[in-house]
Parts: sequence; C-alpha cells; structure tokens
Amino acid sequence: MSAPRRFKAIPLKGLQAFEAVGRCGSVTAAALELNVSPGAISQQVRKIESFLGVTLLERNGRTAELTLWGRLYHQEISKGFEQFAIAERMLERARNENALVLSALSSVVNKWIGRLIFGWQALHPDAHVRIIGRDSEPRMGFDEIDFRISYGSDVLQHEHYSELFRDWVVPACSPALIQKRKPSASELFDYPLLHVEWERHFTPYPSWVDFAAKVGVALRETTPGLSFTLSSSAIDAAVNKRGFVLAQMSMIADELEAQTLVIPLDIRIPLRESYFLAWDRSALQKSHGAAFRDWLMTISRQQARISAPQ
Repeated sequence: MSAPRRFKAIPLKGLQAFEAVGRCGSVTAAALELNVSPGAISQQVRKIESFLGVTLLERNGRTAELTLWGRLYHQEISKGFEQFAIAERMLERARNENALVLSALSSVVNKWIGRLIFGWQALHPDAHVRIIGRDSEPRMGFDEIDFRISYGSDVLQHEHYSELFRDWVVPACSPALIQKRKPSASELFDYPLLHVEWERHFTPYPSWVDFAAKVGVALRETTPGLSFTLSSSAIDAAVNKRGFVLAQMSMIADELEAQTLVIPLDIRIPLRESYFLAWDRSALQKSHGAAFRDWLMTISRQQARISAPQ
C-alpha cells in the first residue's frame, strides 16, 4: 500500500497578493489596497510563480499584466476569495442580528449622538447598539445598517425617513481667548476666525460673512483663517484657543458645561437644512428597534428647542 501523497502548502500571502493584482488591475493598486509596498506585492507573486512553476505576470518595466496562465489561474482562485467575502458578510449579519446599527456623519457621532447614546444605554442596559461614523450614505437593505442620521437632501436616497431637527450655529471660543472680556459684534472680528466648509454636495455651512451681515458688520468674502471640512474639528480647534468658531449648538453642550467654550455673543444662524433619521424597515422588527427610533425622535425634539434662539 503506497503512502499518502503530501501536498506542499501554497503561500497564502502570495495568493492574496496575486488575487489583488488581478482584481485591481495593477501591482500599485493592489499594494494600496493591501497597505504594502509594490515591491512586496511583486515578491509575493514570484513566490506563487515559483510554487506553481509558471509565469503569472508579464513584467515590462514598471507595468505588469496577467499572462494567459495568470488569467486562467486568477479566474479560479477569485471564486475562493469571493467565498471568503460571503462568509465574512454572513458572520457580520450574525453579529448584528441582535444589535442595532446606527450610521451617522462623523461630526454628528463625535459631538452629538456619540455623547447622548449613554442615555439610551441607561434606559435599555440589555440593548446592543453599534455606532458607525461615515460621511457617505449607506445603502439600506444592502449595507448592514439599521438607522442613518443624514443631513439635508441626502436623506432622499432612503425610502423611510423623518425629520429630526434644524440646528443653529453661534459664535463660540475658549474663555482664555477673550480673557473675561465680552467683545462686541464688531470687535469679535478682530480675533482669529475658524471656518467650516463642508463638502460641496452639502448646502453651504453658515459663514462668517453671513454672520457679519446679520450683525451689520462689513466683511470681505475671503476672510483669512483656517478652514475645516468637519464641524467637530473646528470646534476642537476653538477649545484649543485657536479662534472663534461658528459652532453648532447640538455639538457644544459638553464644552459649554465644562466651560472649555463660551458664547460671548448669543446671536444664532440656522443651518440651511435639517438633520433626518432614515431606517431600514426590518430594523423596526428587531428587539428595541422601534423604541430606539422613538428615543432618537424624542431627543431630537429636545435638541430643536435647545438649538433655536431663546
């Protein structure tokens, strides 16, 4: 009776590198995806070629293309990697089966819902909520997302949604910046100004030019100062004594309570659009799903009263 045949294990890192090259279309793109150098990708592919005894990549200077053998081999191994992805998605679904998954804009997570969620947890200690900071809109029913806090017309991408609240901005700064002074509307512009400039697909964030017009101060369109795409980053800069920021009321409650920010001049400007809550219909069938939506609506009504001018 003959001894069983032993197979030498194929280098898995090399297999992963070669699969990425074939799918991404180049060694450079594969290296970016796997977060390694192009040289490391090439080295791993050579190990696979040595193992198989065939040439998989035709190299020409800095470019490389799959050979005929390479295309045939990639066609088959890609099926295995697709199965890995399917298995990963199945595990993710199983992990989220009893969890409520909330997606929101990064600044909303950092400065609003990420702070208030502890109130929900105190009311429902047996509930599991995952919060994902994400600026692009998820695909309800495809991505593993139950609820989404969106801004403005972006919510129209979803089937089920309701308005949460309209936020207002107000000039805020570190108390150390003004040293117990209370600057007038015109004097405020003598301090460094921090700007918030959202991505272009959003309606524009209220600017210092808008604020100047409201208080009757002439201000040129190109006001100097640092600009941030994230409201939360501009607020953090203001806390660090870098200047005045037009801060969203919803995002500075903790800073006002801790007195790391103050509002020396309480003149508010509304955002041009509201925040909305979207949800996947199946989310309401989950344990605590309907209660979570109702809680989000309740705290949003409270925030609307806090944010608006008194």
